[in-house]
Amino acid sequence: MLGSSRQDHLFLLFVIVLTLATPILLQPFPENSAMAQFNAGYPDLMQRFAIYGIFAMGFNILFGLTGYLSFGHAAFLGVGSYSVVWMYKLLSFNVLPGLALAVAASAVFALFIGYVSLRRSGIYFSILTLAFAQMSYNLAYSVLTPLTNGETGLQVYSNDPQYLLNPQSPTSPHIFGWAMNDSTKLTLGGWEFTFNNGYYFTAIIAILAFYISMRIFRSPFGLMLRAVKTNRRRLDYSGVNTKPYMLSAFVISGMYAGLAGGLLAAMDPLAGAERMQWTASGEVVLMTILGGAGTLMGPVLGAGLIKYLENIFSKINEGVLHQWFSWLPDWLSDSLITVVKPFVGDGWHLTLGLMFVLVVVFLPGGMMEGARRLGGMFRNKPDGKPVRSELRPAE
Repeated sequence: MLGSSRQDHLFLLFVIVLTLATPILLQPFPENSAMAQFNAGYPDLMQRFAIYGIFAMGFNILFGLTGYLSFGHAAFLGVGSYSVVWMYKLLSFNVLPGLALAVAASAVFALFIGYVSLRRSGIYFSILTLAFAQMSYNLAYSVLTPLTNGETGLQVYSNDPQYLLNPQSPTSPHIFGWAMNDSTKLTLGGWEFTFNNGYYFTAIIAILAFYISMRIFRSPFGLMLRAVKTNRRRLDYSGVNTKPYMLSAFVISGMYAGLAGGLLAAMDPLAGAERMQWTASGEVVLMTILGGAGTLMGPVLGAGLIKYLENIFSKINEGVLHQWFSWLPDWLSDSLITVVKPFVGDGWHLTLGLMFVLVVVFLPGGMMEGARRLGGMFRNKPDGKPVRSELRPAE
């Protein structure tokens, strides 16, 4: 259970290769094909996959390992975004100082919220975290307008001090001169692949975050968190003080969320109070449950799935459907469009809702449980007896 194994190293290598090859893997269809609508290999969406993957990884350390469901993680996402934009305003467009501040500020904020909220458990803990998140949202929207710029959102203006900015510095987010929005395009036949600086910067941070998450899962600290999830009362009766472990998990989870929020601002130098709304907290819960709470890869897959549906399915309108079904007889084409239309475009949430219901009912362990079941079918012996799985529970 504890410590990294050869299997962990191979799994991490697989994640690294998969992450770095994402610009190619997400462009399966030629640009001039009717299915190009489903391509997702453009920089903005790829960065969101990595950023929300980090967000879900952090939430999984709290919810997946301890079973404590927080509805307030959007507060840390917003704190991270505001921190980075303030570093832009005060220093320069270099994203690294802002990310450092985002992680530190989120840790302090999570320490305060966790210290208060962890005095309760179950639904009372969830309601407390939701209350703190909503208070943070309202403060950012109105009371703290000098710091957050209220409903307009915090952004960089030409009269901001930016003490470290010099004439040679880029006037957009960068890493020591490497502009985040710079891209290199490669055309092969009908395919066009985009390799973006911002995505690879975000991807490298996501890989490091995944490695840290793996080490936590494999550590004695992670084992203690699992014990809390299994039976916290029994631990308390045996004399184990679980509060420091729970608070540490909450703070680490908040730091992940702050890092994700900082990366959102690194991608787009704007921070608004909407990132602290309860819907953002609910979204990360859906990501984790859809992918598989308590697994390493599940929350990342869940985050990618939801962001894919949000950005791809929501753009499929009636005109696109007519184009797809134009080769069919009119009566059949119109019938199919009538059936499919409510599930795409503005109705993509219906697709997400149905998918969530199906996963909860038939795959309580999320997408990773489905993958395990498929893997188990192929690992069965010819005599029908299953081969003992070598996969660890966290995978």
